[in-house]
Amino acid sequence: MAEFLGPLELVGDRWIIGDPKREGGSCVVLTAEGLEHHKQGEREPLAVVPWSRVVELGVQATAWAWMATRTAGVLDALGGSRMGGGRSGCSVGGLLRHPYEGWSVNYTHHERPYTGAHVFLVHQLFLKTSEARAVRRLGDPEWLGEAVARVAPLRAWWMYSAARSVKEIIEDIGT
Repeated sequence: MAEFLGPLELVGDRWIIGDPKREGGSCVVLTAEGLEHHKQGEREPLAVVPWSRVVELGVQATAWAWMATRTAGVLDALGGSRMGGGRSGCSVGGLLRHPYEGWSVNYTHHERPYTGAHVFLVHQLFLKTSEARAVRRLGDPEWLGEAVARVAPLRAWWMYSAARSVKEIIEDIGT
């Protein structure tokens, strides 16, 4: 079984987005009840969002940690690139209901780089799970483990094919 897909990593028996061990860092924990945004060194989560409120959910990631800095955001803006850097380059966000509102939190990049394929595939995994109206499944460690194990080895060189494969995997595992 794959232990990670870009910033999504199995830590113990829980799937976490971001590096919970980096000093001053933050991460998003996927639990059976919902999403928990944690800051390293603090006992209680900074924010808790139940799955019942989540309409859409997405993950943004950069390949390298430096790309998620303010400096990278400035370079991105000045150069007109599409690298998706800056302070929100590593974030989890989406649309919540009751009331309807946008929601986003940043997480800390791991020391290891993320491959371009994994950045694309983790984004697709969350997008296609949202489209299937099955975001609550992201809180099931066994379901998510099976999904990551099947999605991680995909080749993302042809994006349309990889996105279709992720959708088929989600449907095959069951929502």
